[in-house]
Amino acid sequence: AASSKAGVSQVLNRYTFASTLSHLRRTNTPIGRDGKIAKPRQLHNTHWGLVCPAETPEGQACGLVKNLSLMSYITIGTPGYPLVDFLSSNDMELLEEYEPQRSPNATKVFVNGVWVGTHRDPLMLAKVVQDVRRQGVVSHEVSVIRDIRDREFKIFTDAGRVCRPLFVIDNDPRSERRGQLVLQKEHIEKLED
Repeated sequence: AASSKAGVSQVLNRYTFASTLSHLRRTNTPIGRDGKIAKPRQLHNTHWGLVCPAETPEGQACGLVKNLSLMSYITIGTPGYPLVDFLSSNDMELLEEYEPQRSPNATKVFVNGVWVGTHRDPLMLAKVVQDVRRQGVVSHEVSVIRDIRDREFKIFTDAGRVCRPLFVIDNDPRSERRGQLVLQKEHIEKLED
């Protein structure tokens, strides 16, 4: 039996090009408009850089209808298994072969929330994955998180994550470009073409 729910589809706003883009980047909080509760209408700290703090309608929908920031985007997603193969070729011990007595301080490695193995040198692993991502071998949508406190290394390749571009600074102590942007003029020219 099909259920009926109102407001699932909308007519696309085509007044101007800017209004069309705004309409395509809109999010809607599915709670009643008549409530005076303030919390759902406010931006959470984790929304910084992802949701626009200014673009919201006036009136009852204020804060319940939000828009993505100008540079943020939703990931399309890529398969995770090639990364698992890549990680295992870079000294990751697969979960099936892991023995806690041999390396009790090993860092857990997760791909899309699934524990796939452990690694003894997470700093090196993070650098290798970031380097292959910057070289374009791995999709730019791949997220890399190294949690030092919990000894976890997380990689996300799934669809539906909100991402935003970042300016990357070279922080390698041995580099002659330490403290400078990794972004070069060639990157800008490549984007313009």
